[in-house]
Amino acid sequence: MSSSAVPVGGPAVGSAGGAVRVSRESTRRRLSSRQAATVQRLAEAALDELRDQGYDGLTVRNVARRAGVAPATAYTYFASREHLVTELFWRRLAALPETPVDRRRTPAARASATLGDLALLVADEPELAAACTVAMLATDPDVRLLRDRIGAEMHRRLVLALGEGADPAVFRALELATFGALVEAGTGHLSYEDLPALLSEVADLVLGGRS
Repeated sequence: MSSSAVPVGGPAVGSAGGAVRVSRESTRRRLSSRQAATVQRLAEAALDELRDQGYDGLTVRNVARRAGVAPATAYTYFASREHLVTELFWRRLAALPETPVDRRRTPAARASATLGDLALLVADEPELAAACTVAMLATDPDVRLLRDRIGAEMHRRLVLALGEGADPAVFRALELATFGALVEAGTGHLSYEDLPALLSEVADLVLGGRS
């Protein structure tokens, strides 16, 4: 999957709308258990920094200090604050439980359930939501790789809901609507509480009448 994804840019869609395998390795290298624990500490510290300082006050150096990690070590894992914030979003998405799929429901209803779960991914962390809206626009190669992973994972979840035989144009429309809604919410133009209903309307419009 090569196109940019989430929250802006093109979502990742296979030529036949099929599932895309999502890599969960580090954007820079495979980690030992000790290294993974360090990265986890940095991620937790970054979230605390966002809550306390907001995105404008976030730096890798301050995150390292809060995590008890040398700045030089932190920079071996995260090239920039944009990389760090995008990693936080990716971890949230990777840990999100699968949305149950009930084939007795209409495709629109199944898509709505999946999109609702995705839309509320960072709803409980407004500072993180706002930071993601800015950070994921970065041209940093590590950020681009994570955007690809995020887009592929969102696409995979929609494939589970709709099936691999669904029209690729349907995936594109639903993914673009989701990305746009996340941007609007992240910039404060929409309430996260309104996103599930809004995306349900989009799913009904795109998939309405299909059984």
